[in-house]
Amino acid sequence: MNKLFPLVALALLGVSAYAQETIKIGVITDRVGVSKPYSEPATEGLVFGAEEINRKGGILGRKIELLVEDDQSRPDISAALARKLIDQGAVFIISMSLTPATQQQQTVTMEAKTPQMTPMNSGDTLTTQLPNPYFWQTGPLGSIQIATLLSHAKSKQLKRVALITDNSDLGQLLARFFRKGLEASKIEVVAEEVVPRGATTASPQMQKVRAANPDAMFMAGVLTAENVLVFKAYREFGLKFPIHSSYNLSVPVYMTVAKGLISGVTFVDAYDPEKPEVKAFESAYRKATGKDPFNLHGYGYDGIMMVAEAITRAGAADKEKIRAAMQSLTYSGVMGAKGMKYSFPEGKRAGYDPNGMVVRVYEGDKQGRVVHVGQK
Repeated sequence: MNKLFPLVALALLGVSAYAQETIKIGVITDRVGVSKPYSEPATEGLVFGAEEINRKGGILGRKIELLVEDDQSRPDISAALARKLIDQGAVFIISMSLTPATQQQQTVTMEAKTPQMTPMNSGDTLTTQLPNPYFWQTGPLGSIQIATLLSHAKSKQLKRVALITDNSDLGQLLARFFRKGLEASKIEVVAEEVVPRGATTASPQMQKVRAANPDAMFMAGVLTAENVLVFKAYREFGLKFPIHSSYNLSVPVYMTVAKGLISGVTFVDAYDPEKPEVKAFESAYRKATGKDPFNLHGYGYDGIMMVAEAITRAGAADKEKIRAAMQSLTYSGVMGAKGMKYSFPEGKRAGYDPNGMVVRVYEGDKQGRVVHVGQK
């Protein structure tokens, strides 16, 4: 884990004696659990953004102090941590954890009337299961992702496809979104297979897919090891139909763990490397850290920047004023297609533009160019 986290409060604050002058923002992340591959880089991007804000003088003349907690993506821990952060004086909580854990946090933030957002979660139910006016979601919804990928599929005139996933809760949820979208698009699902967690091969599943002779295969799985098994079986069988994947394949770890297996695979993403905001962000991040950022860093960066903007517009670290400012916010960030803006029209709390996703292609072992934009 990035060594920055244990010392993040001190790094951003400078001297603890000035704690009363800071604006405290709580962060619930996952350092060791199942969502670590997502949460870790997103939180690194958030920390970088907070440091950038503080170098420029902070918010309303006050420094940001991040209070970072690890919930291991466990819902039973997450709610207690939200309460702890509120008791410590956090005026805003940012969740970098899994959807079920983030949902549990909402039970606390709604009762305490504390603004909360998640800049990376894709669950469509996060803003609908609870009528929480203090919660916002700016990650791209799963329904937006599949609609974008299906728009790309329509342009390829696909008629018969296979669908493969894993048996994780999120993988099953995404598969349902995929199936529903495919059926609505009049695209027949001729094979549907599941690779169970802990499997050592995906050959049995891919044999059935091969026998169905689809025009293409859609991947909804979110477990890295199991997805790699799918790619291995695909290559071993010499299959040629195209693969279209969920956002999971945008995680850069695949460039290493699936090396030599993923060239030509398309995947839905919220990141366009040619976007001017992305180029500026990558240059600044590289200069400050000596490391290359990627899409997940951008989620965290956009998240802290939107929170800072809402507090600035509120004119005070007052929770009710921040809530009103956040609800009326329109913001252009790193994530999304060129020209995309986050917004919450008509009181909605899911702020990602439905046409803001892109489809990219792996070129060799590298995440490559954008080949499709939006749902048009």
